[in-house]
Amino acid sequence: MKRMLRHLTAVVLSLGMLLVNLPAIGWEAEAVPDVSAKACVLMDALTGLVLYEKCADEKRPMASTTKIMTVLLTLESGNLDDPFVVDREAIHVEGSSMGLQEGDIVTKRALCVGMLLPSGNDAANAAAKAVGGTIPDFLRMMNARAAEIGMTHTCFGSPSGLDAEGHGASAYDMALLAREALRNPDFAEICSRASMTVEFGNPPYPRTLYNTNRLLKTDETVIGVKTGFTDAAGRCLVSASERGGRRLICVTLFDRNDWADHAALYDYGFSKAEDYIAEVPKTVTIPVEGGDRDTVGVYVKTPLTLTVWHGKTAVLTETILLPPFRTAPLKKGDIVGEIVYRNGKIAVARLPLYVNQDVNVV
Repeated sequence: MKRMLRHLTAVVLSLGMLLVNLPAIGWEAEAVPDVSAKACVLMDALTGLVLYEKCADEKRPMASTTKIMTVLLTLESGNLDDPFVVDREAIHVEGSSMGLQEGDIVTKRALCVGMLLPSGNDAANAAAKAVGGTIPDFLRMMNARAAEIGMTHTCFGSPSGLDAEGHGASAYDMALLAREALRNPDFAEICSRASMTVEFGNPPYPRTLYNTNRLLKTDETVIGVKTGFTDAAGRCLVSASERGGRRLICVTLFDRNDWADHAALYDYGFSKAEDYIAEVPKTVTIPVEGGDRDTVGVYVKTPLTLTVWHGKTAVLTETILLPPFRTAPLKKGDIVGEIVYRNGKIAVARLPLYVNQDVNVV
């Protein structure tokens, strides 16, 4: 079916603004917390809707929150549990460390733990060499992936987050990056852990690594993501929180009071949130060849549930993707297409379209 959709000549049946059933709620303006960060954003992780921002598009150094991208690329490279010897030059780097030494045998998965928990700069450089071959080649991979995600105010000049020429990102871009990274199950699992035991060394032996993200201990709804600090960047923090089935992402750059600011922004963000259901087309059909009927209807089993945040909703477009026709037989419940929801360039959801009745061969 995916191959068919890629070769359609008449794929888009409708494209327009998303109609929704909004809850009948009398929203009242509410003061947002006074955030001390120089740049900040609070984002709905599903739709990318921004609930609060402060200089959100200003490119700034983001310290070790950079490692979100380094970990994502490492996890996406595969062969996570294959052991190898770390590059001897890569691990000689200043700053925080997971404790790698020359000749250590490690896995990419262990390096990801070493980056996300104790924020090892040695782990970031070792991963960059293992995945990219060279650090310059890995930086090109980082910037290419940033462009795919839509990070338009970002330039990666370091895999670890140490200061480098041109290195920086906006708070909004870092929220987009966290949103993408949290879709990776391995990333989501690692960044949510207060501690993890991994094996490395020569020969490898178990070590327990601890997370620098204090919010994981002070707020049970927080599920990650990454801390950072350099003199130039100040205290940087990217986090995510889930409450009542909803997820928010918060980013603060150069923030002396980041733990309290994130807690206050989450309390504010989740304080007024209600569900609404995206409407789906009532009558959409697809032509059928060789069947006992000329067309068949399609439907969505479970409509998309979105959130009204303090009276704000994401403005989504919907695109219905169907092949020009299908050939009988078809069974009720067969998947024949999908509805794609977007907020601007941000992909929100893809829902399959099912055949609503059997079509027999004539």
